[in-house]
Formats: sequence, C-alpha cells, structure tokens
Amino acid sequence: MPQTKFILQENDIPTHWYNIVADMPNPPAPVLGPDGKPIGPEALAPIFPMSLIMQEVSGERWIPIPEPVREAYRLYRPSPLFRAHRLEAALGTPAKIYYKYEGISPAGSHKVNTSIPQAYYNKEAGIKRIATETGAGQWGSSMALAGHMFGLEVRVYMVKVSYEQKPFRRSMMHTWGAEVFASPSMETQSGRAALAADPNNPGSLGLAISEAVEDAAHRADTNYALGSVLNHVLLHQTVIGLEAKKQFELAGDYPDMIFAPCGGGSNFGGAAFPFFADKACGRDVRLVAVEPSSCPTLTRGKYAYDFGDTAKLTPMLKMFTLGHDFMPPGIHAGGLRYHGASALVSQLYHEKLIEAVAVPQIATFQAGVTFARAEGIIPAPESNHAIAACIDEALRCKASGEPKTLFFNLSGHGHFDMAAYDKYFSGQLEDFAYPEDALQESLANLPKVEA
Repeated sequence: MPQTKFILQENDIPTHWYNIVADMPNPPAPVLGPDGKPIGPEALAPIFPMSLIMQEVSGERWIPIPEPVREAYRLYRPSPLFRAHRLEAALGTPAKIYYKYEGISPAGSHKVNTSIPQAYYNKEAGIKRIATETGAGQWGSSMALAGHMFGLEVRVYMVKVSYEQKPFRRSMMHTWGAEVFASPSMETQSGRAALAADPNNPGSLGLAISEAVEDAAHRADTNYALGSVLNHVLLHQTVIGLEAKKQFELAGDYPDMIFAPCGGGSNFGGAAFPFFADKACGRDVRLVAVEPSSCPTLTRGKYAYDFGDTAKLTPMLKMFTLGHDFMPPGIHAGGLRYHGASALVSQLYHEKLIEAVAVPQIATFQAGVTFARAEGIIPAPESNHAIAACIDEALRCKASGEPKTLFFNLSGHGHFDMAAYDKYFSGQLEDFAYPEDALQESLANLPKVEA
C-alpha cells in the first residue's frame, strides 16, 4: 500500500531554529522609532526579554533551541507529514499533495511553536506576567497554555468579533488560567478611546496589540508577547519546515510549490522559510503566501514603514501594509485579519523571491469541506486559505497533465470554528473585496518617513 504518514521520532525534533536573514540577498530594513530614526535593541527592552530581542536582530543562520523548550515540544512534536492520496483521487489530479498537520498541538494550532519559547525566555528573565492579543483565539490559547507551563500569569485581549464568534476558544484560555477581555476593552486607554469613537467597534488585531502593549508597558513585572509578524516569532515556527524537509527525505520526494496561509506571516514563514535556504542555493521551489481577499496585505497593500498597532505604540517596520488604522471586515479567518505582514515576508515578496495570492472567503470554505470529506480532518478557516490555493494548483495540473509535488501547511483544526462552517452550509457567508477608496483612505494615514 502507498504510504500515507511520514513520522519522525522525538529525537528528530530540531535542535536549532533556522534564521532566514542569513540567506537573504539583502539585509532587513532597519526598525524605526517614533522620530523616524533607526532604533537599537535596547528600545525593545521595556516589553521583551533580551534573549528574544537578540533573536530579533540576529543574522546567525542557526539559533539553538533550549532543552526545556525541546522537552515541552515533545508533547506534540514532531508533527506528521501526510500524503493526501484521497484528496488527489477526489480531484483527479496527477499532482502529489502533501500536508504538515500542526493541529495535533494541545491548543490545536501551530502557534504553540512560539508561545513555548516565549514563555520560557520570559520566565528565565524573571517576568511574572504576560499581556498579549489574539484574533481567532489560536494564539491566545497557545500563550495561555505556555504561560501555565512556565508559571506565568497571562492576560489576553481578544478581537471583539472573534470573542463573540468563538466562545470556546475563550473557554480554552480560561481552562489554562488566562484572563480574557474583548478588545476594544475598558481596561486600557487605547480601548477606551476606540470605544468612545465607536461603541460598536468590532476590533482588530492592530487595536488589540495596542491594548496589550499598553498593558505591558505600565507594569514592571509584565512583558508583551506577539504571535506573529516579528522575526523571532517566525524563527521559532521554522520547526515546521525543518521537520518537513526530513519527512520529504523519508518520502523520497521534494515539493515544487509550498502554500501556507499568511496574515502576519508566522504560518507561512514556519513552513516556507527552511525551504528558502534551498532556493537560495539554486533549488527550483515556489513559495506561495495565501491571504484573504478581504484583508489583502501583500497583494494590494503598500510596501512602506508603518506601525504594527492602531494606537502607534509600537516601533515602525518596513512592510506591506493596509494602514495601521485599517479595520478589516469580520471574516471567520480571524487569525488573518491583520493590516501588516512580517517585515521579512514583505521584503522577500518585494524582491520577488516569494509569491502571494488572495482568495475569497466562500472559496476557502469550499476547499476546506472538499479536504475534510477526502482526508477526514476539519481545517481551521485560516488553513482553508492554503488548501484553496493548493487545490487550484492541483486542478491546473489536472488540466495540463503536470505531475507537480504540492505541499501546504495545515496549521490547525477547525473544531472550535464549526459556527463558521454552519454559516457556510446555510449560505450566510459573504465574499468581501475591500473597496479601493476605503483602502486608499487607510493608506493615506501612513507615517511620513523616508522609505
């Protein structure tokens, strides 16, 4: 029988994270402070431990993974690589389809890959409490879990539309001991100002980040933790791609194309960055970031310096952005509702070293259902974006007869997202292409700094 699962042993868990900066043709653009001038690592010290700050600015190719982190990873890593034989048959494609399944983590998504090291490094630095944000809840539940593992208090500001859509994600956070507030909240000045301007504000990741950063900045025992965007977060996620490369060796195969959802960039970076090392050495592999057409950061945004949050409390990164005060519609892929993309992902896309596509909401759920009926796993709405793009390519292979090898990151399961599937089945979901005039209005408010 053809092999379906490619399994690694616990001693195959990577001993080092891969830092893509070492293989980028150009150095990353500098981080800017409020005055528009480059800042040093010390500027981040009020809200991050120095160990994470040094990872943020490192140019070393390999960063050692502390043994306590590897020990915690053993709860669920290595994650399996699947060959999607049933999906291939359902599509009638000559393409070979593989997927890495990160939904086996305790929190049900890939986000635990960075929450564990972030909790470890903060505990090591003597921090007692973490303030963070979450969109759909995967990051918040992952940070709640990791905080409990390392004895940290955790407060989560959850984007209001997801807070209301996904109550069981809140229950998961509470189970692991975290506090959860709908954002915008009355707990911070940023939240109160947003509610004063619009009492029905549905929230955004940018606004939730403002609340969490403000919270952390006002308490000496508290640091901020971010689930995507920053370099150290994408670094931690590279365990996905590093394991996948070993698993493709077991399969005697190698991907022609890699697809992963892209909001802030940790999902895409984790799956694709380790393969970029091969691309940098001349290997022909296409890396495709897949985003929602309602929040089209890479495909319709502007490559410019911008703040990572709505209240402009964070430093400025050069990234593809829709504007820091962009308010995305309440799509069910809440983890992808962010105005900006990772500076590393953005620079690679700007330099045409990776690709990006945007897909509409209904098509992503159609793809998720097709996948679930073939492979059995019900994917998270975020993961459905990668599935949709991968299926589109598999159907192009069917039309052309090309036997490509396709790989996507199944970043989490959809067990807490069934209300979204119910809306899909009842015809209540809508596609939303963000209006060009509203997009330009948001982009008009970008900070005026030298690009």
